[in-house]
Amino acid sequence: MTQLITPQLVTLDQNLGDSPADVIRVLAGKVAASGRASEVEGLFADAFAREQKTATGVPGGIAIPHCRSGAVQEPALAMARLSHKVDFGAKDGPADLIFFIAAPDGADQEHLKLLSKLARSLIKKDFTAALRAAATEQDIVDLVDGALADKPAAATASAAAPAEAAPAAAAASTTTTAAPKRIVAVTACPTGIAHTYMAADSLVAAAQEMGVDLQVETQGSSGAKPLDPAVIAAADAVIFAVDVDVRGKERFAGKPVINAPVKRGIDEPTKMVQEALAAADDPHARRVPHFGAEEQAERAEEEKGEHIGQKLKRALLTGVSYMIPFVAGGGLLIALGFLLGGYEITEVADKVVLENNFGNLPEGGLAIYLGAVLFKIGALSMGFLVPALAGYIAYAIADRPGIAPGFVAGAVSGFMGAGFLGGIVGGLLAGYIAHLIGTWQVPRWLRGLMPVVIIPLLASIVASGLMFLVLGGPIAGLTVALNNWLTGMSGASAVVLGIILGLMMCFDLGGPVNKVAYAFAVAGLSAGSADNQAPWLIMGTVMAAGMVPPLAMALATVLNKKLFSLAERENGKAAWLLGASFISEGAIPFAAADPLRVIPASMVGGALTGALCMATGVTSQAPHGGLFVFFAIGNLPMFIIAIVAGMVVSALAVIALKRFAVKKPVEAEAAPATVSV
Repeated sequence: MTQLITPQLVTLDQNLGDSPADVIRVLAGKVAASGRASEVEGLFADAFAREQKTATGVPGGIAIPHCRSGAVQEPALAMARLSHKVDFGAKDGPADLIFFIAAPDGADQEHLKLLSKLARSLIKKDFTAALRAAATEQDIVDLVDGALADKPAAATASAAAPAEAAPAAAAASTTTTAAPKRIVAVTACPTGIAHTYMAADSLVAAAQEMGVDLQVETQGSSGAKPLDPAVIAAADAVIFAVDVDVRGKERFAGKPVINAPVKRGIDEPTKMVQEALAAADDPHARRVPHFGAEEQAERAEEEKGEHIGQKLKRALLTGVSYMIPFVAGGGLLIALGFLLGGYEITEVADKVVLENNFGNLPEGGLAIYLGAVLFKIGALSMGFLVPALAGYIAYAIADRPGIAPGFVAGAVSGFMGAGFLGGIVGGLLAGYIAHLIGTWQVPRWLRGLMPVVIIPLLASIVASGLMFLVLGGPIAGLTVALNNWLTGMSGASAVVLGIILGLMMCFDLGGPVNKVAYAFAVAGLSAGSADNQAPWLIMGTVMAAGMVPPLAMALATVLNKKLFSLAERENGKAAWLLGASFISEGAIPFAAADPLRVIPASMVGGALTGALCMATGVTSQAPHGGLFVFFAIGNLPMFIIAIVAGMVVSALAVIALKRFAVKKPVEAEAAPATVSV
């Protein structure tokens, strides 16, 4: 196995800058120079994005920036002992020992285990003392290799260990006379390399000092060994120190629980153990919910402070987010079907797919056959659009018992021609009816049947019955009228619609308003045809306008770097690709740092792009992909021109606003904004 650290990857007693970005960039350069990464910028961008999500500073003057990156070819550790400490976000102050962990996207389990073992060693005081006392780069390499091989730290630091351990041992001896409390814990972080294991060891060490029996399940990249069910059953409380969802959470149902980010398990392990002990003795402590009535009660408590508008928004956005994968794949497949088989494929696809095969090709040959297959797969996927929308709106309101009633109500909406609007209404009805039925007090023997039989059955009957008998017809009529209005749009009215859609796409960059415009476009996409291109026009306009904000911010950071912080300039590099891919969220770091200038500037460019697309007949048969689905774009030259025009206008607008609508210059090193992609 390749050695993880070499003297070439070690930097001793140098000043690497004033910010985490400066230090990470230097260490990324070390990794690339050693031949273990293909490029510095890609590795730096991945590591810095991880740093922005959660600071990697830990107690003891240590920081462990780390990432998985496609730029990494071999796992590597780069270490720096700084002469000028840098603040990596630890509670006890800046760090002087920096370990940069660079792992490939597909790192093997053995390497990940070694990286995790190193992270765990860094919470040991004798090991960090030895690192600070090391005289040469080779000494550092030997210490790290020893830690990975479970050898004791150098003697220079070991003398301090007994003195430090004595109070802990004394404390343990005084607290273990009684039967110890039992606690179980789960630790997990997004990357699963460092924080997951450091939090686990910190919690175990704190529990040992307090005389508490604590066992941890680490759900990290090097695999997870689930806790024994008997251990969980015997536990008095559970700690979740996690930044991601706990896998198998239902195993801990009913246990008093302490929830916190994984970093708190490193920074405040003693407090977390104390809180878990207190929760174990508190009959009113929060507990890991059981599925069913108890879980619904907890959900109701969490949502008690939401007003009706917030609840509706959350439900609608949940439905749209789950619907999009059906639409994205289906729309692209339909576009590929048209590319191979022409628009006429819609009339013959069923017959071709059922009657032909590779040994019996239809008239027109292989292209027609493959086009029909792709079109049919896409059309079937698009057929789930309204049921998925309704089903997951209901899920957001009533959890799993709402899914089946929601899907059924969505299918009824599609059958009656009520479309997208009917799906929204059906999903809301199904969700609220399922939620209401779930609050009924029923005999204990019936509770197990409620979520899997009773609630889906009754909610489906009521919600779908209302759609059939009362609501479906009027909503279908409204949908037909809306489609007729859009189909008849031309000239000035079409341009006005393009402006409105452009403004909506750029208003909140992936938020509710953006999602409404996008959902409106994709909902009608399946109704588009050679004779009715209005839905494709709307989709083309929405896609082009949504690409403007990230591309504009990327261009602005190139035109005038001094107006943007280091973090924003780095985000600008990523925004080129995000914008080209139609990911509006690429502009969020800029909007979060300066919303009053970035958002209006983005809206101006988006409105221009929307107007140009509608005026010149730009269409898109694909619901996503940006420039990468060029084959599905009608009038591609104007699609590109409209995007470039909006991009330039927005970039110049944000530069002008930052120059003239601010009284003092932007700091060169502003606090980095959170990346959201």
